[in-house]
Amino acid sequence: MQAFTIHEGLVAPLDRANVDTDAIIPKQYLKSIRRTGFGQYLFDDWRYLDAGGLDVDVADRRENPDFILNKESFRDASILLARENFGCGSSREHAVWALEDFGIRCVIAPSFADIFYNNCFKNGVLPIALDAETVEALFHVANVAGGLNARVDLVEQQISLPDGPVYGFEVEPYRRKNMLEGLDDIGLTLQHEDAIRAFEQKRAAEKPWLFREL
Repeated sequence: MQAFTIHEGLVAPLDRANVDTDAIIPKQYLKSIRRTGFGQYLFDDWRYLDAGGLDVDVADRRENPDFILNKESFRDASILLARENFGCGSSREHAVWALEDFGIRCVIAPSFADIFYNNCFKNGVLPIALDAETVEALFHVANVAGGLNARVDLVEQQISLPDGPVYGFEVEPYRRKNMLEGLDDIGLTLQHEDAIRAFEQKRAAEKPWLFREL
């Protein structure tokens, strides 16, 4: 998993509440478990004017010019700003895979669905919950400026704007440590690789019949 320490990037204001995981990555794209290749289908029903699928080349589809990520000034956005209850709906981890594959490293919203929130930390996407008043202020700046760059510092737990205030945020210490070190569940397990190997060697010596090939 890619570590998250400090990230500077363009903020895309997605002015929608209750964005569910089917909107983030529709069900027809859930046939792969490779974690890559989903970025082209992120917000598929909103980004394109015609229907898509795994057998349809996205290059042949018409983009919706009104969708925020299709606007020229936001195509390279890596921070997503949204309204409350982001990531609700089904528990598909593909939703976070799609965001990460598109290039989104951080999502800022007043609240998140629990499973989506947990999946973000397992895949290197930082979810930041801020109060609704602060989120509203960020939306105002992003819309007026026509493009807002922000610096997200997980070390200091702060969001800073080029000529604006600094906003603090909280992340549970255990999650913060894992994000800073780039450790997902597999990475955490592999920290004990020597102990696991020693246990397996001891078990094989004590009970060799368990390791015989049939």
